[in-house]
Amino acid sequence: MRAIDVHVHLYPPEASRDPCAWAEVNGEPQWSTLCTRCRKDGRPVQFFVSVDELLREMDAAGVERSVLLGWYWETQAACVAQNRFYVDCVRAHPDRLSAFATVQVSAGAAALEEVWWAKEHGLIGLGELSPHAQGIAMDDARWTELLALAADLEMPVNLHVTDPLSRSFPGRVETPLVDFVNLARAFPRTRFVLAHWGGGLAFDVASRELTNVWFDTAASPLMYGEEVWARALAAAGPARILFGSDFPLRLYPRAEEGSGWATFVGEARRALAPSVPQALNDVLRENAAALLWGGVR
Repeated sequence: MRAIDVHVHLYPPEASRDPCAWAEVNGEPQWSTLCTRCRKDGRPVQFFVSVDELLREMDAAGVERSVLLGWYWETQAACVAQNRFYVDCVRAHPDRLSAFATVQVSAGAAALEEVWWAKEHGLIGLGELSPHAQGIAMDDARWTELLALAADLEMPVNLHVTDPLSRSFPGRVETPLVDFVNLARAFPRTRFVLAHWGGGLAFDVASRELTNVWFDTAASPLMYGEEVWARALAAAGPARILFGSDFPLRLYPRAEEGSGWATFVGEARRALAPSVPQALNDVLRENAAALLWGGVR
């Protein structure tokens, strides 16, 4: 059984070639701060890869399909460039890649038009978005209109969530957890995927009440130990957990030089198989297939 990874990033070649220079020219300083950081030992926090490199990494990790997520860009122009690139990627590799679209909500009507364009061109969701990082208030009419449109078009919305108890790092943005609970309740027809275990919401049994919310596991090894799998199974339940890596982030920087993608798939198998055998299949594959395509993909 191979995995569907619902949280993978891939950037246009011009951004990957020289990220800092690209960010400066295109007005994306926050992305540059987050994605070009180095650890104390000088090693980068993540890699910048090509489509072919991504496919090779997928094969090595046992990932049959990656869902490419955009970024919470500061400019609508960057969103448009990302979305065009993703459409090309999906068309070239329809058996391996799917993709979400990204928008800058402050663009107003242009953002909504981009959502329609994305839907027409085969993109299947919205995200990874972060209204907190993009300077959008939760009650902004442009934001609420976007979420309503996502429901109408049956496009799940992936939102970045920061655990309030997590350590500080350059570019970290506070994302109050109550905001996501309120969103889920205010937009019951919109399907939300809260990234990074929902900043800890996945470990709260009250999350079961949010029937339109799923949680992805992106970047988990950088924040939590393997015990979080059992915690989330007990609280949120196996049907609401989606395997996501946050590739090309380096997940085990103290132990591995590479991305650690295969190791993370192994961690999921090791943590899930002994407790609830069916949960392994659900989390690694079936939950994503049901949410994104209505069944087996």
